[in-house]
Amino acid sequence: MSAAEKGWLRTHGGRFLDRILGWVGPNWNDFTASRQPLIWLMALVCGLAAGVVAIAFREAIFLIQYLWVGIRTESLVPWIYAKSGWLIFLGPPCAGLLVGLIIERISVRRPFGVADVIEVRASARPRLSKADGAWSALATVISLGGGASAGREGPVVHLGATLATALVSKLQLPLWSRRTILAAGAASAISASFNAPIAGVLFAHEVILNHYSRRAFVPIVIASAAGSILSRLWSGDAPAFNVPPLSVATYWEFPAFALLGIVCALVAISFQFSLFAADYIARGIPMPLWLRPVLGGLVVGTIGVAYPEILGVGYGTTDQALHGEIPLLTILTLLVLKIVATSVTLASRFGGGVFSPALYLGAMAGAAFGQIAASIVSVDSSATGLYAALGMGAVAGAVLGAPVSTALIVFELTGGYALSIALLLTVAVAHGVNHAFHGRSWFQWQLEGRGLNLRAGPHRDLAMRTKVMDIMTMPEEDAEPETLTEEQQETALRPNDTLEAALRRFDNSGRSRLPVVDPQNSETVIAHLTQIKALSHYNRALISVSEEEHR
Repeated sequence: MSAAEKGWLRTHGGRFLDRILGWVGPNWNDFTASRQPLIWLMALVCGLAAGVVAIAFREAIFLIQYLWVGIRTESLVPWIYAKSGWLIFLGPPCAGLLVGLIIERISVRRPFGVADVIEVRASARPRLSKADGAWSALATVISLGGGASAGREGPVVHLGATLATALVSKLQLPLWSRRTILAAGAASAISASFNAPIAGVLFAHEVILNHYSRRAFVPIVIASAAGSILSRLWSGDAPAFNVPPLSVATYWEFPAFALLGIVCALVAISFQFSLFAADYIARGIPMPLWLRPVLGGLVVGTIGVAYPEILGVGYGTTDQALHGEIPLLTILTLLVLKIVATSVTLASRFGGGVFSPALYLGAMAGAAFGQIAASIVSVDSSATGLYAALGMGAVAGAVLGAPVSTALIVFELTGGYALSIALLLTVAVAHGVNHAFHGRSWFQWQLEGRGLNLRAGPHRDLAMRTKVMDIMTMPEEDAEPETLTEEQQETALRPNDTLEAALRRFDNSGRSRLPVVDPQNSETVIAHLTQIKALSHYNRALISVSEEEHR
């Protein structure tokens, strides 16, 4: 190579390298400035920790169950039929007594679940109490191990998220990353609990974060993969349900799948209204808090003596429905009794979630639909199991308000990828019908009961969550005390007023500066709030939310 060629190469090569560095440099600087390498590392740590805790949580449930009926498995049936009726009856109320003492005397007023994680995610300080999380987990372990009719997914999500936030509490991370770590802990818990890593990732985005973003995706995947690996090392690669080979016999069945979606939506709506009604009735009955789970346990124990299939998480009975091993009349009976038992369980302050019961109800509804369809028209022998699997996804998707992640959960729990198109159709129809009639998921309903409406979008949540005290301007230390004039009395704000109320007050009064009065003395002005400051805070918060959801 000549000297001229070498000079040309150095000159143009240097320019090309400068262009590459000019392109990559800002991206790399943004990557490191947002501390994403640390967030990825902490996601791995939190994923491993949450996975260990989820496995320990499941084994602890088995331990309590073994102390009760001598069985260490999620499939209580048929072994529990060999046990004494008194032993079955006494399990739930005895567990209820222990749970009642925990929530009355020690720590929590009720066991926590997914809705509590969503509520914390929506706050400006996404952190969960370690003590409350531990006591809530213990109450749930006792509840499910003692036969309470509920699922373990809600409490284990709360436990994983609590552990994740505790591990990063001292790192002073940005708000978006703390929310991501919260969701990562939940993803790992779901993944380890159900051996479903893809579902864990989608559940964290669709239910916990309520959005998808590129920079949150990697940490959540890392955490979910870590939890799944630990779960598979502990219990093997097998899915949660032993499903027979499933396939769609003919494309002419798709109208039946759509009809099944409507049926499953009605089951999901009935289930949610039953949960709400039971909770409403229980709140209206005056009694000591510790006594609620005892009385609820008596109801559940009474049902369990005749139909032990409703006790606990119910995976064994769900598996039977997938294999078409339950007669139609029994299926319809269990469908009603499971709704009643789960509603009583949760209204009585037992620990537990709604995901596993929703899968149970969906399997029952689908199996019943399949058997009825088989009696009307000639269908393939695998139809009952197929419809049961479709029903699982449809009911759970409608109840959770998460059709995408629920479809993936059913794929991974059943291993039935052959039914993908039919499952997506059934889940979509059930979700749409549920939304048309009910308008919300169970988690959204719970949050609205606490005054948090996330369905209206982030702008409404921000306006309701921000208080005047967060943005008001205090007077100078040497300023003279100001007394409210008669003209200002109608427009004065109080520190606990919401930003939404303040903006409405600015609009109605036509003023750009309003006094903030002392809550104890409505004539003493303690601060002021300007319309410009209120709008600026609101706009900055909305921009921050938009950036979090799109970066």
